[in-house]
Amino acid sequence: MSNVVRKNYPELGEVKAPYVHSVKHGHTLYISGLTAFGTSAQHKGIAEQAEEIFRQLRKIASAERTDFSALIKVTIFITSFEGINALREVLYRNYGDNLPASSLVEVSRLFSPDLSIEIEAIFGI
Repeated sequence: MSNVVRKNYPELGEVKAPYVHSVKHGHTLYISGLTAFGTSAQHKGIAEQAEEIFRQLRKIASAERTDFSALIKVTIFITSFEGINALREVLYRNYGDNLPASSLVEVSRLFSPDLSIEIEAIFGI
């Protein structure tokens, strides 16, 4: 599969697990689950963590010469539905008119107890 490109983005921090930030295959860009881990938002609420994740997604999209108009699908993992209205506001603000297909899943926990949300995304490029 020579048309598969695996990539990390140094500005997002070093990956310390067996994955990469993104994988490009053909005209599709798959983004691994992103969190606010290691950022100033890590110990804050779900809305602040989501804003940090969207900042990371914008950095990746920009590096790949695309934007949220090419966002196809997001999968969002949250540890509690508490704060869901604040999360929805963040989502609407960041998506604008480019609403993606989406799944929202409540999980018992993420890899760090400080984290409330993880988002993975798929872009068409």
